[in-house]
Amino acid sequence: MKILLSNDDGYDAPGIRALWQCMHRLNVHSDIRLIAPDRNRSAASNSLTLMEPLRITRHEDAIYSVNGTPTDCVHLGINGALDFQPEMVISGINAGANMGDDVLYSGTVAAATEGRFLGKPSIAVSLCGDRHFETAAEVVTRLFKDFQKLPLDKSTILNINVPDIPVEELNGIQITRQGKRHCSEQVVRTKDPRGKPIYWVGPAGEAEDASEGTDFHAVENGYASVTPLKIDLTHYEMQALLKGWFEENP
Repeated sequence: MKILLSNDDGYDAPGIRALWQCMHRLNVHSDIRLIAPDRNRSAASNSLTLMEPLRITRHEDAIYSVNGTPTDCVHLGINGALDFQPEMVISGINAGANMGDDVLYSGTVAAATEGRFLGKPSIAVSLCGDRHFETAAEVVTRLFKDFQKLPLDKSTILNINVPDIPVEELNGIQITRQGKRHCSEQVVRTKDPRGKPIYWVGPAGEAEDASEGTDFHAVENGYASVTPLKIDLTHYEMQALLKGWFEENP
């Protein structure tokens, strides 16, 4: 299987290099390409660069960087910028969780989403920390043992989150749903060297829905969570309510 690797932390981040090494151990290293941002583009979501040209830099055999977003990277990697047509996309291993509401902001999940938009089975992998990338790589390895048998339809993205613990402490893998975070914390206000106000986006909120069955609950209890996602934001229950309201108020 030909595989395209990407991320949002940058082409030389430890997580994507751990994923690259994982692919080598799986003996698919001759059929992979790594194309990722030239710098950290975390929280870029699904943004595409449309108002300036994109440039690809080749760093070593099969490893490339792009002066753009994670979505740019996958878009270029699939749509002809490389002499390579992947059969699937793996995004990660991200340094930091992408659970619950995080998926709306995550560049890691966005790279996988772009792969799925362009017709490729796609996986996003995140480590809920920044130390034990080998644990997340082990989860990918386990997934690939029988990947061809996974019952994935064309709209599914697998979002994997792995606790930041040694491999031997991992309790297993659970299939989960998205949890929910509280609202993010307040912005942090400070001043630049000239005394003018500047602002930093505050930390993400703590888990609000971390009940059993959620990604938060699985990770908290030492399991890797695998959450199937689809990009259909229609609020189906609200359709009937809105239809009734408009019929009553023509």
